[in-house]
Amino acid sequence: MNMQEKNISTNNFEQCIKCTVCTVYCPVVPVNPMYPGPKQAGPDGERLRLKKGLFFDDTLKYCLNCKRCEVACPSGVRIADIIQAARIKYSGEAPKLRDMILASTDIIGGLATKVAPVANFALGLKPTKVVMDAVLKVDKHRTFPKYASRTFESWYKKNVKAFQDTFKRHVSFFHGCYVNYNYPQLGKDLISVMNALGYGVHLLDKEKCCGTALISNGMIDQAKKNAKVNVENIRKSVNERQMPVISTSSSCTFTIRDEYSHLLGVDNSDVRDYMELATRFIYRLIEQGKVKLVFKKDYKAKVAYHTPCHMERLGWGIFSTELLKMVPGLELTILDSNCCGIAGTYGFKKENYEVSQAIGKPLFDQIDSLRPDYVACDCETCKWQIEMSTGREVKNPISVLAEALDLVATSEANK
Repeated sequence: MNMQEKNISTNNFEQCIKCTVCTVYCPVVPVNPMYPGPKQAGPDGERLRLKKGLFFDDTLKYCLNCKRCEVACPSGVRIADIIQAARIKYSGEAPKLRDMILASTDIIGGLATKVAPVANFALGLKPTKVVMDAVLKVDKHRTFPKYASRTFESWYKKNVKAFQDTFKRHVSFFHGCYVNYNYPQLGKDLISVMNALGYGVHLLDKEKCCGTALISNGMIDQAKKNAKVNVENIRKSVNERQMPVISTSSSCTFTIRDEYSHLLGVDNSDVRDYMELATRFIYRLIEQGKVKLVFKKDYKAKVAYHTPCHMERLGWGIFSTELLKMVPGLELTILDSNCCGIAGTYGFKKENYEVSQAIGKPLFDQIDSLRPDYVACDCETCKWQIEMSTGREVKNPISVLAEALDLVATSEANK
């Protein structure tokens, strides 16, 4: 090993060749002149910050952490990680009340589901939106996802947990906050599909929010606590029960696999490869000849697929699109590679709303021109943004499979 290799930094900024392709691919730069771009905010800025922390620039807050710069970088520099790590290390700004509310998905979701009809009614009122806009700076144009009256975990324990052990093969399911508090149906769809493929689906002994929103809102200590709990319970699943862990969320999957070690310093190296997206897991089973899919003969739909930014970073979009292509009667259009602009909680903040919508406009325009029956996407916040901005329904590819499969025939084919 030579000396240069020994001196490579945590996020390898020395490998930057100053080509600026990251800035070309950045969705923020064209619409927000306040943002200097990933090259200056990342590798260039890091050289200065290492000399003196006073060189930290508050404009780093405009970074979406979408990772498109990392996808584009020919040298493999973790540009977005450099920016996020700098925000964690040098920003002395404490999270605002709004940021804590938006990031505390477990707490807010746990409370809201107990009074879901009241919470949904109140959050939908125009006066509520006006007050939140004026007081909390949550933009009044935003619509919060509705809360379920019953969490996915409670439904699972009462309705399906008892017979999951009857299957010969097993997986654990990291459901995430969205499935648990807002849309349990996606979790039900996953169980229907996996059971039909001959797999029992189990929950982790304990699960916390993956931490995506906590990281982006500066609540790093809580993010680390959540990460440690999640990694410990993923280890139990993998090492003690020999069950890989799957998820329906591209952002949850990416955060657990990559952000835990890169940004939070939580070691997950022994279980990282056992945490994967459900569509990738299913596609690989099909490719290996281990499972078979039997589809309904009368299913028809015109579908547009949006690849979430974190899915681009994982490089796993092809697994979802290839699964969708297997569905007879499904006419699939893969949308151009564009960020939707929501970036988790970023687009809910009043000061970011206009930028968020400007970033997503090319995507929205393409969807409107195609007029699909629905849009398919593996990210829940992309779903919210597209539905709010186009009025088109968005479905997870797993839900599409659950609709298109003849579940009884598929179950028989996999016995």
